[in-house]
Amino acid sequence: MTPPPARTPEQRKKDTLHRLEHDVDVWVASAGEDGAAPYLVPLSFVWDGATLLIATPAESPTGRNLSATGTARLGLGPTRDVVMIEGTVRAVTPEDLPEEDAEVFAGKTGFDPRRLATRYLYFRVLPQRVQAWREENELRGRELMREGAWLLAD
Repeated sequence: MTPPPARTPEQRKKDTLHRLEHDVDVWVASAGEDGAAPYLVPLSFVWDGATLLIATPAESPTGRNLSATGTARLGLGPTRDVVMIEGTVRAVTPEDLPEEDAEVFAGKTGFDPRRLATRYLYFRVLPQRVQAWREENELRGRELMREGAWLLAD
């Protein structure tokens, strides 16, 4: 099967932003400082135009890893249309998250951590590197963001 022609960098960025704005779930990979094996979980998210907001139990492996290291790698989309995001992470307690952000998160994801008995933390993921590709013909030029800056202007 012949893959479709490679997208331009501008189209890849447009497609990536569309996915960030409209998708609901992302794979989140984290690892602890102790050299333990990486941990991978699917989590719901909200994109605010600059950061992804996710939530997970504070004492889960992911919650502990994100709190300890302040880094994560996220995978968005299917394997033949993937967006990979490496970012810095900041924990936010439900009490410190602005009410509007918590309501947007609950509305988009259908999930409100504030209503659960288990203590959750929110995490803001600030992308530092973003890559996007579909097939082998898009591996070249897959990097869309480096050191927190988009390589293409809006």
